[in-house]
Amino acid sequence: MGFPRGRRRLVMVVAALLATAAVAVVVHRVLAPAEVSTVARGDYPAPARPPAGVIGRLPVAPLIVDARLRVYAAHRQVYADRPVDGRYRTSPYWSYRRWPAELTGIVASGSTVVSRWSDGQLVALDARTGGVLWRADGPKPAPTSAVVRRTRAATVWEPRGLRLADLPGGRTVLVVSGDAQARGVELRDGRELWRVDLPGSCRSDVGTAAGQLIGLDRCAGPATIEFRDALTGVVRERWRPPGGSSDELVVTPLGCRTGQSDCLALRTAGPGDAGGRGWLLGAGAPVAAPALDPAGAVLVGEQAVVVLDGVAVGRSARTGAELWRSADLGAARVLAAQPGRVHLLTEVNDLVTLDPVTGAQLSRFPLNVGSDGTGWAPGAVAVADGYVAVERLRKPVDPDGDDQRYYYTGEALILAAT
Repeated sequence: MGFPRGRRRLVMVVAALLATAAVAVVVHRVLAPAEVSTVARGDYPAPARPPAGVIGRLPVAPLIVDARLRVYAAHRQVYADRPVDGRYRTSPYWSYRRWPAELTGIVASGSTVVSRWSDGQLVALDARTGGVLWRADGPKPAPTSAVVRRTRAATVWEPRGLRLADLPGGRTVLVVSGDAQARGVELRDGRELWRVDLPGSCRSDVGTAAGQLIGLDRCAGPATIEFRDALTGVVRERWRPPGGSSDELVVTPLGCRTGQSDCLALRTAGPGDAGGRGWLLGAGAPVAAPALDPAGAVLVGEQAVVVLDGVAVGRSARTGAELWRSADLGAARVLAAQPGRVHLLTEVNDLVTLDPVTGAQLSRFPLNVGSDGTGWAPGAVAVADGYVAVERLRKPVDPDGDDQRYYYTGEALILAAT
């Protein structure tokens, strides 16, 4: 004996509604915005002091944080491992993951790591624990057609639209920009200090220097460099190199503390410039620094270092006076610089580190690990706290090749202490 027809229909409707509700719950759990924070369980490691030499190889680009951790980027995750001088990547010390947003950049200052996401969200993490310090809304990142390769070096070492500006008194401002807007955020607590509208893709960021955000504006008339106060968001000065009237101006930051943050100088180049012109930055207008004119010159503190005709030369960036020269390196190029060190790479991939003040050789060794060899070309490079990380690319370099063709090995990053 079955249910009456009306009751049977009611049962079927209720069952369908329950099934729909169950599916909705599953879909919500899978697709709803979420975050997973896995904090550290062990002690915060002490700074390492490894001897000069190759430490090991890594599959993804490390951001050295507080001289204690390596922080990495994944598609939807930022995570850290330890020790900083470990030969290989290890299990995460802490991890932070968001869904469905994608990670677009990370920067760090002291023990604070700030991550930026595709929905514009900014999340600051405590490097000591991985715990969330604060969250803030920021402008959505500008769209880009750039290929994100497997090492994610650009995400970690040169994040677009995400920079730090140190101010007097120990304050640091996080400057975040997209196509249509820029914001200044207090690094300590995530408080918004200012926001301004931007004209669009005809304007681009260059870096930060002397407490200012530097931008290149091509929107109306000749290309102009603007200096925006990082604390207030107000444009304090607009400047063009003397004699420059072209929209083809190229501006390169020099002497930066990390990435394109807290830089000490610029090199500008336009049609007719042999290599470019160097300019020291400060509170006023840029000051000409001919020692920084040659392409490939780097700035370390007050010293400009460049390799000319096979000879490494150190000069005073302010006066141009020669301080030292080193002619016994063989064929070499300047690879990177950091406070107290300038790094050169020879044609056989020896890493040579010099004191930028005296030219004294601090270390020299081949960038080789295991049986990998040195028959590779250098790609992206990052330096911090005495460490050097270099992408190794397959020769001949094919910028359009897939990752397997582009990189020298599966673990494409080599990490060294100098």
